Amino acid sequence: MKKNSSNAMALAPNTSNKRETVCIFGTGDFGRALGHKMIQSGYPVVFGSRSTQTSSLIPKDAEVLSHAEAAQKAAIIVIAIQRQHYNFLTPLAEILHGKVLVDVSNNLKINQYPESNAEYLSQLVPGAKVVKAFNTVSAWALQSGALDASRQVFVCGDDMEAKQMVMDIVRALGLTPLDQGSLLAAQEIENYPLQLFPMWKFPIFLSLGLTAFFFFYSLIRNVIYPYVYEKEDFSFFIAISIPNKICPVLALVLLALVYLPGVLAAIIQLYRGTKYRRFPDWLDKWMLCRKQLGLVALAFASLHVLYTLVMPIRSFVRWRTSNQIISQVLKNSTESLNITYAWLSDSYLALGILGFFLFVLLGITSLPSVSNNVNWREFRFVQSKLGYLTLILCTAHTLVYGGNRFLSPSSYRWYLPNTYMLSLIIPCIVLVVKFVLILPCLDKPLTRIRQGWERNPQYSE
Repeated sequence: MKKNSSNAMALAPNTSNKRETVCIFGTGDFGRALGHKMIQSGYPVVFGSRSTQTSSLIPKDAEVLSHAEAAQKAAIIVIAIQRQHYNFLTPLAEILHGKVLVDVSNNLKINQYPESNAEYLSQLVPGAKVVKAFNTVSAWALQSGALDASRQVFVCGDDMEAKQMVMDIVRALGLTPLDQGSLLAAQEIENYPLQLFPMWKFPIFLSLGLTAFFFFYSLIRNVIYPYVYEKEDFSFFIAISIPNKICPVLALVLLALVYLPGVLAAIIQLYRGTKYRRFPDWLDKWMLCRKQLGLVALAFASLHVLYTLVMPIRSFVRWRTSNQIISQVLKNSTESLNITYAWLSDSYLALGILGFFLFVLLGITSLPSVSNNVNWREFRFVQSKLGYLTLILCTAHTLVYGGNRFLSPSSYRWYLPNTYMLSLIIPCIVLVVKFVLILPCLDKPLTRIRQGWERNPQYSE
C-alpha cells in the first residue's frame, strides 16, 4: 500500500473526535472573533502574525507564532488579511503547498479588481487549495452567537475535498454552509456583502413613489379643493387624516402586487403551453421580491391601525362630536340609530381586524426562524391560500367601508374619485383573474403544464 504524503494525510477526513488545528493569519477583529469561535467549538487555534508577542485581545487558549511557524502546524489556514497585504505569502509558497487557504476578505466596492480576491490568492500561491468562505459573516455575529440573519456562509472552491473540510468547520461553528460551486463564484460572493438591501430596492422605491402620488392626490382632494371652493382650512389633515388614507391604500395595493406576478406567470404559461421557457426579466425580478413587498405592505397596515386608534383623541373629532351633540340639544331631538349603517360599520371593522390578523400571520411565517420550521406544503398553504384570503378580506373591508359612495357625486372632487376607490383597482383585477384561473377548464391544463406537459415540446431544450 502506498504511503500518503503529510499533506495528503492532513487533508484526509478526520474520523476521530479531536478537531484538527486551524491556523489564522491575521489578529484583527475578524481573525480574533473567528479564532475565539473555533476554540469554543473545540478546534486548536494558532495565530500567524508579524508580532509574536501575546496580546490581551488574543484568545487565551490560542498560540501566536510567526507566519511560517504557524503555517507548519495546520493544514487549514484562514487568511484574515486584506488583499493589499497578500504579498507576504509569496515567500511562504513552499510551506503553503498543498494546504487549504481560506480567503475571508471583502473589498470596499463592487468589482473593485478584475479578478476576485480568492482567485488572486490562488495565483500568488499556486500550490495551495484556495477556498472562499466566511466573508458574509461579521465579527459581531461570531461574537454574539451567529444570529439567523447572518447564519449562512457561502463557500466555493475548485478542490472538493478542501471545500468539504471548510464546510465541516462551518457546521461545527453552528453556521450553515452553502456550496456555491467553483472558485469562479468567488467574485459574486465577495460582491454580496457590498450590496445594500438588493431585494428591497424595488419595493422601497415603489412604495415611496406610490406614497408621493397618493399624498399629493389626497392633498388636492382634501385640502386644496375645500380651500378653493369652501374657503375652509383643513391643512391640519396632513398630520393624521391624509396619512391614515394613504397607509391602508398602500397596504392593499402592495399586497395585491405580491400576488399579481403569480397570476401573470400562470397566464404566460397557459399561453406558451410550457414551463420550460424563462419568464421576462422584469417578471423574474418582481417574483423574487414578493416577500419584501409583503413586509412593506404589512408595515403600512400596522401604521393604519395605529393612526385609527388615535382618531378619537384628535381635536377635530372631539369638536365635531360636541357640535353634533349641541345641535341635537338645540333642536330638542335625538337621532335614532341607523341599523343599516351600524351593520356596515361593524362589518367593515370586523373584516379589517380579521384581515390584519392574517396579514400579521403572513409576516411572521416569512421570518427565517419560522419558515425553517415548516415544510414546503405548510409554507405554501399559508403564503398562498391564506394570502389570497387576506387579500379578499382586506378588499372586502375597503368595499364595505365605501362601496355605497361609488355613485355619489360628492365623492368626485374635480372629477377625482376617492383614494380608496383607486386602491381597489389592482386587488379586484387580481381576485377576478385568480377566480377565472381556478376554473377547471383552466386549472387542469395549468396543473399539467407545471408538472412537465408541453403543448409544443421543442421548448424543452
